[in-house]
Amino acid sequence: MHFLSQELEDYVAFHSEDEPKLLQQLNKETHQKILQPRMLSGHFQGRFLSLISKMIAPKTILELGTFTGYATLCLAEGLTNHGEIHTIDINEELEDIQTKYFQKSDYAEQIKQHIGNALDIVPQLNKKFDLVFIDADKENYINYWNMIVPMMNKGGVILSDNVLWSGKVLQEVKKNDKSTQVLLEYNRLLKEDPRVETVLLPIRDGLTMSRIL
Repeated sequence: MHFLSQELEDYVAFHSEDEPKLLQQLNKETHQKILQPRMLSGHFQGRFLSLISKMIAPKTILELGTFTGYATLCLAEGLTNHGEIHTIDINEELEDIQTKYFQKSDYAEQIKQHIGNALDIVPQLNKKFDLVFIDADKENYINYWNMIVPMMNKGGVILSDNVLWSGKVLQEVKKNDKSTQVLLEYNRLLKEDPRVETVLLPIRDGLTMSRIL
């Protein structure tokens, strides 16, 4: 579901910061070679992620769901000089395209790639995070949230993607649609969690910002 017409989406992108050339190349290659390219954050959302990261100036970022690395590079733009971003994806087949563009970027030494199950990897990092972007398998969103909140620094921000789920959150949920069921519960959880203040933004497929109190 498109919440805005293509014309309005084009207008929004045109009146936002330009997409950096490296990300233009990654965007193009993802659409040419990778299945489900719509999973890419894209120009407008990417510039939003970059701006939020720059405003926070995080020392440590966690990203769950690397895909081809577009959002990773956007988030890395706000890192402090000695900061680092840990990005995790379960699909090892995407590692080559990720590495290709990470190495071309100014953040190659600051990006730490991990392949595997985030629920196993994150506790082993033994880190406290200033900024987290959750964009992996939706059925584990609640598990990710419960794991990550205690690992956040005060004032840190958690961004959760795809929380409107193509509008399915407003439709009758099918019995076998676990992803939508989990997202409905997840959205309630974030609204009611006393440890954070939360705003759900209708950016692309829905992006929630939660600030640790």
